[in-house]
Amino acid sequence: MPKIVRFYETGSADVLKIEELPQTEPAEGEVRLKVEAIGLNRAEVMFRKGQYLEAPELPSRLGYEAAGIVDAVGPGTRDIDIGNRVSTIPAFSMGKYGVYGESAIVPYQAAAHYPDNLSAAEGASIWMQYLTAYGALVEIGQLKDRDSVVITAASSSVGLAAIQITKAAGALAIATTRGADKKQFLLDAGADRVIVTDDEDLVEKVMAGTSGKGANLIFDPVGGPLLEALADAASPGATIFEYGALSPAPTIFPLLTALQKGLIIRGYTLFEIVGDAKRFARAKQYVYAGLESGALSPVIDSTFPLEAIADAHRYMESNQQKGKIVVIV
Repeated sequence: MPKIVRFYETGSADVLKIEELPQTEPAEGEVRLKVEAIGLNRAEVMFRKGQYLEAPELPSRLGYEAAGIVDAVGPGTRDIDIGNRVSTIPAFSMGKYGVYGESAIVPYQAAAHYPDNLSAAEGASIWMQYLTAYGALVEIGQLKDRDSVVITAASSSVGLAAIQITKAAGALAIATTRGADKKQFLLDAGADRVIVTDDEDLVEKVMAGTSGKGANLIFDPVGGPLLEALADAASPGATIFEYGALSPAPTIFPLLTALQKGLIIRGYTLFEIVGDAKRFARAKQYVYAGLESGALSPVIDSTFPLEAIADAHRYMESNQQKGKIVVIV
């Protein structure tokens, strides 16, 4: 019987339990993976706490990203065969199709081949980060050469993906981080400028780095009081993407600044991309092309064994990571 991670109540990482459960068969339109690696995401921490867009039905599985070998297919599937090496795209209900464990079932449309030159750990580290950043910056934001992009919480896997995508477009990548210990890492990762927000004034530094114009695209998973500073750092007509809620403080809309500058401040999730067939196809092609050219390259911070899944979650909550946290199965 495969080992599966579930939780029976919301709360700290201690609620995560590893259980041996009977093997299940994929239904129509589903495929089953023998999981080799699991990529962790902040969404799973929030889901475990009961603070995500989707509420868990307890006991609940969790997890969006896994890489493995297809070992069973249900009727009505296409383009996926037993023995294929695939990774999962976050295009399903996490509670229904959680991938934490030795075996996972997902809708076949959410199973995608990944390049042969990537390891299983790297294959489990591409879709959430690159689709999230691509959707906001390229598909919706129409990122182009000479744009200026502010990327907050930039040492996260999605933040690093945003830096790579910004640089691939020939635009200016301004990364922010709270502590100075991550500054050199972000510069090495391709950021043109890094603002250490605990020590430096964000608005002043953005304006200085953009010749007083401000940033025309801002990509932020934090919210809270930071949004006011981001609005002040934005150029007239800029778009601010809010794709997370890491700040425990309320997020107040900066109305006067938005009116004065004509700002677009919008909520965003990657489900806007994976839920639209044409956008989804463009996004996958973009990621494949970027991985092939080397413009996109996943950064793995650390790995944990499945037995240490709770420790992996605690590490994510510590905010020490620089890139993706991966669990090896």
